[in-house]
Amino acid sequence: QVQLVESGGGLVQTGDSLRLSCAASGRTYAMGWFRQVPGKEREFVATISWSGISTYYADSVKDRFTISRDNAKNTVYLQMNSLKPEDTAVYYCASTSRPVVPINSLAIGAQYDYWGQGTQVTVSS
Repeated sequence: QVQLVESGGGLVQTGDSLRLSCAASGRTYAMGWFRQVPGKEREFVATISWSGISTYYADSVKDRFTISRDNAKNTVYLQMNSLKPEDTAVYYCASTSRPVVPINSLAIGAQYDYWGQGTQVTVSS
């Protein structure tokens, strides 16, 4: 069983930066970040392979967000720059339980087996 705990959310202004962290307990493989606004479907943000070599981003955050991981700390990060009001959401960390999954298939939430409780990010205009 894997437990994921997100942190780092908060209230910022347009153009600011935030770094989210997701600390995992247990064995993790590929990990990802998703976000959700009340009343809307969960949206893929970014994913990273276990090695950290492969990453994949949603078009809406490409060139602004960077996903990374520190396997020694069993932690994955999401560096968010140039934040916009439309980035406001609850951000969730997720992990797969399978060692080999094509990176572009990890944009689908059903590929993940474990989810964190979420951290709120609010960007004011």
